[in-house]
Amino acid sequence: MANLRGMQVEACMIDLDGTLVDTMGDFDAVVALMLKDLGLPALERIHLEGMVGKGSEHLIHSVLKRQKPLKDAAAPPPSDAELKQAWHLYQDHYQRINGQASAVYPGVVVGLQGLAAMGLPMACLTNKPRGLAQKLLEQKGLSEYFQVVFGGDSFDRKKPDPLPLIKTCEVLGFEPSQVLMIGDSSNDAQAAHAAGCKLVLLSHGYNHGQPIREVPAHLHLDSLAEILL
Repeated sequence: MANLRGMQVEACMIDLDGTLVDTMGDFDAVVALMLKDLGLPALERIHLEGMVGKGSEHLIHSVLKRQKPLKDAAAPPPSDAELKQAWHLYQDHYQRINGQASAVYPGVVVGLQGLAAMGLPMACLTNKPRGLAQKLLEQKGLSEYFQVVFGGDSFDRKKPDPLPLIKTCEVLGFEPSQVLMIGDSSNDAQAAHAAGCKLVLLSHGYNHGQPIREVPAHLHLDSLAEILL
């Protein structure tokens, strides 16, 4: 058991996008290519930032719902066929772009090294598809710190549902109350509170345009390295 800023924990679950890696550049590039293929107007990055965090399906639906009316005021909501087409385009582009326009946040490597030195098992738990998450972690030199990686396609439901956290705790071999969730958004917070996990939120991520310090958590930090202080 480790004492992290007054919290007694046996293991950690850590989000990826907005927590370990700033991937907004990847999302921006992929969405731009998808919209171009679909003949839809480009999306300003400031709007995109509020759509990221609840999984690819949610992101694609939100983008189409916003951009279709800009092309045609009488446009109906995106159909299942349009969503399917957009999904395939999005995945194809993301496979190529994954990691090219992203960067590891300052303090992440120091934080992960410190947690590993304490002997804490760590899982990366993200809503990004697992294959893309694994490739990104490997590309950025972070995969060595994680015993397991779970994505938005690993379980029946995604964060903010608590199921992914509960299942990950089972794999790590500890009760949720013994495990710390580290994330950057209200999705992570809702899931952690519902699962009964301890929670740390980082300020540099994506929280749908809302101040992260307004979201209840055991700690709010500006860098993962601060968890070691």
